[in-house]
Amino acid sequence: MKKKGIAIVLTIATLTSTLLGGCGVVKESTSTSDMSVVDYDSGSTMYDNAVATSEEEMTPDFNTEEYNAEKETGFAQTSVTPLSTFSADVDTASYSNLRRMIEDGYSLEEIPEGAVRIEEILNYFDYDYNLPEGEEPFGVTTEMSECPWNSEHMLLSIGLKTEEIDFSESASSNLVFLLDVSGSMNDSDKLPLLQRSLGVLAENLTEKDRISIVTYAGDDRILLEGVSGDETEVIREVLNDLEAGGSTNGSKGIETAYALAEEYFIEGGNNRVILATDGDLNVGITSESELTELIEEKRDSGIYLTVLGFGTGNIKDNKMETLADNGNGNYAYIDSVGEAKKVLVEEMGATFVTVTKDVKIQVEFNPEKVSEYRLIGYENRRLDAQDFEDDTKDAGEIGAGHTVTAIYEIVPVNEGEKVESNLKYSDVVTNGSDEWLTISIRYKEPDADESVLLEYPVDESCYTESPSEDWQFAVAAAEFGLVVADSDYKGNASLEHVQETLKALDIEEDDYKEEFYYLVKKLIKNS
Repeated sequence: MKKKGIAIVLTIATLTSTLLGGCGVVKESTSTSDMSVVDYDSGSTMYDNAVATSEEEMTPDFNTEEYNAEKETGFAQTSVTPLSTFSADVDTASYSNLRRMIEDGYSLEEIPEGAVRIEEILNYFDYDYNLPEGEEPFGVTTEMSECPWNSEHMLLSIGLKTEEIDFSESASSNLVFLLDVSGSMNDSDKLPLLQRSLGVLAENLTEKDRISIVTYAGDDRILLEGVSGDETEVIREVLNDLEAGGSTNGSKGIETAYALAEEYFIEGGNNRVILATDGDLNVGITSESELTELIEEKRDSGIYLTVLGFGTGNIKDNKMETLADNGNGNYAYIDSVGEAKKVLVEEMGATFVTVTKDVKIQVEFNPEKVSEYRLIGYENRRLDAQDFEDDTKDAGEIGAGHTVTAIYEIVPVNEGEKVESNLKYSDVVTNGSDEWLTISIRYKEPDADESVLLEYPVDESCYTESPSEDWQFAVAAAEFGLVVADSDYKGNASLEHVQETLKALDIEEDDYKEEFYYLVKKLIKNS
């Protein structure tokens, strides 16, 4: 029998840029938090080789999960704001957290506001995009077709894909496990799952890797320091001996972990702190703004950050996402040993080997072709237009074998509609152009301070009446996100249509896509 729980949702009111091209949320702008309370049934059952627990163990009496509910961005007029700029994102935590909720029996109405980040749903899955050519670090794929939830609109998908690597043949790794062993981790889906998850990772490390382990509760402790990665039994023994208890001084642990990572720093190697926590920091630096300032100081050290979220009932998704976003990092939510294997073994290169950093995407729309547009998701990844050329502006990192997907909903120009522009397409308004838009991408090499610019014009040949299965699946994932988030722009979107789309696709050989189909059906049943 489920027990009632409370989820705390932080609604962030952000300033919107009035500068040219500032069509999105300004991440660094002053904000205010409005505390609202959402009442929903809380329960949890782990699955896919996870730790078996009783319902009594897994169902908290009081649910204090925290999420940032970003204001949804609407359509922008191309004649006024022809530029759309955002940071690349490869986080996947939102999807696996939603999976946990659906498995636990949540209905649409019970999913907390702010738990849905559509870009993280899109980027959870792999797509057959173009691979890199020549010296470029990623291939770019574009495709456009009719929008299923609004037949008068079109959807443009933009896909980036990097080359996969064999992690055993990659550069040496200097990994610091920063492990939360505070009292809040004393649940079967937290510390025990953390131990098993990192044990899986330990089995895949080699003698070229250096491993340190730092734990934190009321204070921090160094349990291993720079041991060889092939000391598997030593690493596993330390993990197996962990016990939870005490308060959570996460900021102290972060300081110690980065100091160790700097001490054992490998030039040209993969230097990374792996933070495993439920995010419930309650001693030391605890606010999002203070955590942002702390982690921003650390990112210039050349040490990257991976955040692994665990648990139910009191996870602080907002704090974990803040740490990853501002620390040259990525964020995954581990709800099972199966997910740990995906993140830490199957996608080892993508998780731990950074191919490009500070990746920014800017799309300039041709007002002769596009009347209005809307980027779906990426609400807290929006940048001002001028940020695109500012190499001091932090953006997202992309690992080896990653795919990044973005989808724009586009309102085409009506025949005879008067248009104006003052950028690239201003000179062709009266002459006409086949180009719908230009995609510009800036990125830095992992050790570089200056960015490289790539440009990809997109014309009407991008449009097809018979889109690829990749396009159809990504659009179905976006439609799912719009429905679950109860978007103001969901139009005729429905879970039933998502189910119908997925049923028609050939996804049987992709376990993760097939599981998504199962989750859609289960959510329909739950609701």
